[in-house]
Amino acid sequence: MSDEIQFILSGKSPVKHGTIIQTIISYLEAGQGPSEMVERDKHFKKEETKRLKDYIITNKLVIYNINFDNYVSEGAEQKVYLKDGSSVLKLNDAIYYLSWIDYFHNLLLHNYFFPDTAYKLLGFTEENDVLYAVVEQNFVKANQKTDLQLVKEFMVANDFQNTRNNDYMNNKLGVILEDLHDENVLTQDGILFFIDTVFYVLKK
Repeated sequence: MSDEIQFILSGKSPVKHGTIIQTIISYLEAGQGPSEMVERDKHFKKEETKRLKDYIITNKLVIYNINFDNYVSEGAEQKVYLKDGSSVLKLNDAIYYLSWIDYFHNLLLHNYFFPDTAYKLLGFTEENDVLYAVVEQNFVKANQKTDLQLVKEFMVANDFQNTRNNDYMNNKLGVILEDLHDENVLTQDGILFFIDTVFYVLKK
């Protein structure tokens, strides 16, 4: 992993909307034992979620005022609600990740690479015993169909190798970016907007 990426994930370098995310990562990492630092199983995530809930309550990060009537859509990993004319709220339960830390790393990496659609972590909510992170993001209204070949050209120009389908990897930076299909990358007036990303850190 490059020093630049490492500094962002470790909280040593700033990134847009990153302070609260970096603080939570630091808290969660401080509560891990040596073996837990490399173990990412269901038991680990369950215990990690308990620690995260303690942090949420202590720091008053529970979100109560979500208007569920403003439902827009949902996928396997998140639910989307319109907040106002300029932003949306996304509720994510980190199901794509083996740990909450991995999910928070994804947020930091997205904000680093795509600041125009940066995630702002507002807090957390719980529904049917499932914990969700609540993030705010600029609302992008697509007015053109996304050309996936243009997405590929953009990624390759930024040193990402197309590994398969809509998945990419940057060995130099030490990151993987997956699932860049035309619902996760929107086009507005000829400009690509990456609204949903799935970043992973390459493990050594």
